[in-house]
Amino acid sequence: MSGAKLIHPDGRPVSRVEVAHARMKGLAGSTPYDAADRHSAEMAGWNPWLGAPDQELGPYRDTIVARQRDLVRNDGWASGAVTNVLDSVVGANLRPKPKPDFRSLSWYSSAFDATWAAEFAMQASSLWRDWAEDPARWCDAARRHTIPQIIRLGFRHKLVDGDAVAVMRYLPGRRGYGKASYATAVKLMDPDRLCNPNEAMDTSTLKGGIELDEEEAAIAYHFRSAHPGDWTAGAKPWVWDRLPRESDTGRPIVIHDFDADRVGQTRGGAGILAPVLSRLRMLAKYDSAELQAALINAIFAAFIESPNDPALVQDALGTEDLPAYQAMRADFHSDKRLRLGDARIATLFPGEKLTFANAARPSTAFPQFEAAMLRNAASAIGASAPEISQAWGDVNYSSARAAALNAWRTVTRRRADYATGFCTPIYSCFLEEALDRGLLPLPAGAPDFVEERAAYARCAWYGPGRGWIDPVKEKQGAVLGIQNYLSTYEQEVAENGGGDWEETMAQRAVEEATRKRLGLPDPLGARASKIMKGGEGTKAEDEAEDAAADGFGAEEPIE
Repeated sequence: MSGAKLIHPDGRPVSRVEVAHARMKGLAGSTPYDAADRHSAEMAGWNPWLGAPDQELGPYRDTIVARQRDLVRNDGWASGAVTNVLDSVVGANLRPKPKPDFRSLSWYSSAFDATWAAEFAMQASSLWRDWAEDPARWCDAARRHTIPQIIRLGFRHKLVDGDAVAVMRYLPGRRGYGKASYATAVKLMDPDRLCNPNEAMDTSTLKGGIELDEEEAAIAYHFRSAHPGDWTAGAKPWVWDRLPRESDTGRPIVIHDFDADRVGQTRGGAGILAPVLSRLRMLAKYDSAELQAALINAIFAAFIESPNDPALVQDALGTEDLPAYQAMRADFHSDKRLRLGDARIATLFPGEKLTFANAARPSTAFPQFEAAMLRNAASAIGASAPEISQAWGDVNYSSARAAALNAWRTVTRRRADYATGFCTPIYSCFLEEALDRGLLPLPAGAPDFVEERAAYARCAWYGPGRGWIDPVKEKQGAVLGIQNYLSTYEQEVAENGGGDWEETMAQRAVEEATRKRLGLPDPLGARASKIMKGGEGTKAEDEAEDAAADGFGAEEPIE
């Protein structure tokens, strides 16, 4: 068979070149998935390695974080993207709405009912505000921030650094007259301080400064006594403190929140800009280059070409007539008499020529390129493209509404994750002290907080509302949702304004009482109700309602 040859169906012999092409084609198609092809031109050079979660991220965490911080500090797009996500998820005040699980607690006593839960929630909310928004800032171990500011700063670290880390302190020495009302305080930690003692390599039980048990659960955290970049701290950056995750009673000591991309991941560190970091960096450099080119074109818009240079030509010709020529040119250009009214006539000296710079920059393709890059960044960040670019000129109601709803899903997911991982543990520590001091209503036979920590500390967290694109349509939808039992006052107030529905209704009651006392007309009459439902009534009905306004004039129609 060694002398056998392959032939075509028509009898022609198959050449060696055709055999080689056939073999390469067979190799290229030898995998059931194109994604696994190692021989095609598109896939041959793409061979990423398959690593464990912490091995993929841990050794590169410092480089990624340092680059992201630098970009956020110096690039407007990156800074705006982080600020936009921060304002959407946390805003000015991410606050809890206590919702104790009275159904679970009812096993201990029938007094744990909805009425008790409402009273408990109202009192807990008041006490939380007293502690969290204390102007003296005793809630912060360093006395720099209020709790809303701590929560916001922690989330910024999570967005850029990948980790939000805090240590719960109990400082009874601070409590007293004119001092702190509570001993519970929060110490926000820079994620850079969380690392292995002596910068040792990771092991199976110590990764990224986090000590693990046999089930890979965190049991302790190792912190530098000072930031490694603080040259004023002396030897503190090389001293580590070991803090357990929680006390013997389950009270949180270290709170660590991050978004995990894979099972078994011990720390964050990628940040929201990591997938598009290189593109944003290139965009920043391209943007700077275009700006410099435009600036140069603006400065050197036009210039005068002269046939002679004083020094060079004088040396070449050895004549003294040239300086006289240049002096005549200078006198000519300093002469202001060549005017027509207030306008100067453009007249050149003999031998001169006016030349304009070629202002071909910025590139005509730059806006489209920039928009495409920002859309890529917006997709990775989880925001709409107009939110990142702030270009709303070509956005209509339907597209803006669709983009807002899509982005809102990401906002609510991020808020829920952060509230669960970072905010609720802080609230539980505060609530434990408040219950221990007897500041909250509890029925007889109530279990200790330690026994039912999850039931007592259950709460929802509300931040900035979703906002409106068309206020009238949004409010009409809210009214219809409440009327048809598809929504609640709590949900609508939270989504539209980010406030507390009970406070809103209490304020409405105060306003209504004041309006009636002053004899002002009712702004929510039948006509307004019809408009909110989508109709305006007849002209006669409108005139009758206007006449009933007690002399205050006709009502303005709601647009």
